[in-house]
Amino acid sequence: MNSSLVSAQPPIRVTNLSMRYHYKPVLTDVSFEIPEGKTIAIIGPNGAGKSTLLKGMMELEPLIEGQVEFFGQPLANKRLTTAYVPQREEIDWDFPIDVMDVVLMGRHGQLKFWQRPSAQDKQIAEQALKDLKMWEFRDRQISQLSGGQQQRVFLARALAQQANLYLMDEPFAGVDMATEKAIIGLFHTLKAQGKTIVCVHHDLNTVDTYFDWVLMINARLVAAGPVETTLTPENLQKTFGSRLSLLNDLTETMYRTRLNQAHDHD
Repeated sequence: MNSSLVSAQPPIRVTNLSMRYHYKPVLTDVSFEIPEGKTIAIIGPNGAGKSTLLKGMMELEPLIEGQVEFFGQPLANKRLTTAYVPQREEIDWDFPIDVMDVVLMGRHGQLKFWQRPSAQDKQIAEQALKDLKMWEFRDRQISQLSGGQQQRVFLARALAQQANLYLMDEPFAGVDMATEKAIIGLFHTLKAQGKTIVCVHHDLNTVDTYFDWVLMINARLVAAGPVETTLTPENLQKTFGSRLSLLNDLTETMYRTRLNQAHDHD
C-alpha cells in the first residue's frame, strides 16, 4: 500500500443513516466504517437500498437522519478526492460530447472556473483512457460507443480525477468480458496505490473473487466485514431471505471452497 494515503480516519464512516424514497423508508439506522486500501462490495436484493445508500453518501439524495464522513470530514471538504461513477442508465448518452471531453471532466474540480485544461490535465486524461483501453476512441461521440465502452469512458473520467476513494454503482452491470477485465485491472491498479473502491454489486458468483470486504444490506445493515468471514450462508439468508432459494447451491459451494482454502493454508 502507498503509505502516503494511509489515514488515521476511515475512508467512509456512516452513522445512523436513514433514507426514504417517495415517503417510503428505504434505509433505516445504517452504521458502518470501511477500511482503507480495500475493494468493498455492497450487496443485497433488489430494492434493498444499495444505490440509494451511495446517492445519500454523495448528497445526491437527502438523508432523513444520520451522518457521513469521508476521512473524518464532510463530503464538501473531500469532493476532489472522492470519485463517483453512477449507473449507466442514469447518463444522457445522446449529449453531444466526445470521449476525451468526458474524461477531461474528471479534471475540472482541479481548475478555477475560468481555466481550461492544461497540457498536464490532458496527459492525465490520455493515460486514463489508455489504462481502460479506450485511447483509440478518444474522438468518438459517446452515443456511438457500445455499453461496455461507455462504462469504460466513465471509469476513465473517475480515474482522471486521481481520487483516493471511488464509489461505483454497479460498474459490472451489462458489460462485455473485455470491459469486465478492464475494470478488474483498474481495481488492481488502484489497490496497489492504496486507494479504496466501494461498489454496488449484483453478482454473488464474483464477490469473493473481486472484493476484499462486503456490506450486506436489506433496508438495514445485515453484516459488514472481510469477505471470507462475512459472506456466510447464514448472513446471505438474513440478507436475501426467500429470494436466496435459487442461490443455495451457489452459496454453499462458495462457502465450502473458502473452508477448503483455509484448511489448505493451515
